[in-house]
Amino acid sequence: MTKQIKNKHNILIFGATGFLGSAIYKELCAYFNTFGTYRTETKALAKNQHLFHYVLEEDDATEIIEAVKPTIIISALRGNFGAQIVAHFHMVEYVKNNNCKLLFLSSANVFDAYSQYPSYEQDKTLSLSKFGYFKIKIENMLLRLPKKKYAILRLPMVFGKQSPRITEIKAFYKAKEAIEVFPNLILNVATDFKITQQIHYIINRNKCGVYHLGSNDLVHYNDFIIELAQTLELKNPILKQVYTTNNDRYLAVLPKHNILPKHLQYNSNFIINELKQ
Repeated sequence: MTKQIKNKHNILIFGATGFLGSAIYKELCAYFNTFGTYRTETKALAKNQHLFHYVLEEDDATEIIEAVKPTIIISALRGNFGAQIVAHFHMVEYVKNNNCKLLFLSSANVFDAYSQYPSYEQDKTLSLSKFGYFKIKIENMLLRLPKKKYAILRLPMVFGKQSPRITEIKAFYKAKEAIEVFPNLILNVATDFKITQQIHYIINRNKCGVYHLGSNDLVHYNDFIIELAQTLELKNPILKQVYTTNNDRYLAVLPKHNILPKHLQYNSNFIINELKQ
């Protein structure tokens, strides 16, 4: 017997085997007809009929989009910036001409030129970094679409038990190498667990526009990493304090206009508790 689809949406996740992409896929696949792309081919992935082999720099995103005919595209891609711009152009063209919405995972770095205060959804973007400038370029593609056709999801630093940042911290500790901390950096933080829940809510409630997904409090980066190291039971880690400025510098994306329900809000202590061994 053919399995009944629980929801009308066809969801296509670009980057479905990355850290965040895989978390989103796992959250949504039980509720929606969910497809995704993967870069590195394995026998297990090749057998999964809901996953497509896709090499960003070589393959045409349009072919996969036309095969799936998604009603929602989620972009969790990583890789070459130029190739990503081409891929997102194809996504936007499909969204423009079809019954489809694009959810784009953006970054707090779209505001990294502003250092004296946290940023909110309607603030003007400006970046001094290549990464932030690239994210702004993709955001601007989406902002030309009708509002109901997109959701821009800006993320601060994201942590999780399998996150690259936690893996890196543990690797440095094991190798007895210094973990870099930025004493003057003030930010909010995020967890993959809550982000996937928030995205699920945005899809279910057909939300659109710009969302800032992260903790609703601010922390100094070095204080957070010290507390995180204690939670991970890393005794006496070597910390290298890196000063990029003499003054406090903000890299935080806080919500003001698009507020999610209370059960989807959290603070930095929630992340610390979630990561306990």
